[in-house]
Amino acid sequence: MKSIMSAIALSGTLLFSALSFADEAPLVSVNINQASAGEIAEVLQGVGQSRAEAIVAYREEHGPFADAEALTEVSGVGPATINNNRARIVVE
Repeated sequence: MKSIMSAIALSGTLLFSALSFADEAPLVSVNINQASAGEIAEVLQGVGQSRAEAIVAYREEHGPFADAEALTEVSGVGPATINNNRARIVVE
């Protein structure tokens, strides 16, 4: 009886852990040197359309970003925004 209860508990644990992973969306990244404002706004958390347009305008005026930290040169983009999106930001 004890082994049956253990098997049921283990099955339930495995079932619920599999369901929790099903809700997680794959992490999407964006190349900030090539993406449109719409793509940037869609992928980066805390970056809306107007901030994404400022990123693109800065890029067009000053050239490509050398690294993610260079985004702090854009008004309204600070270190917290970069840290929250580090895995999403691609610089090529």
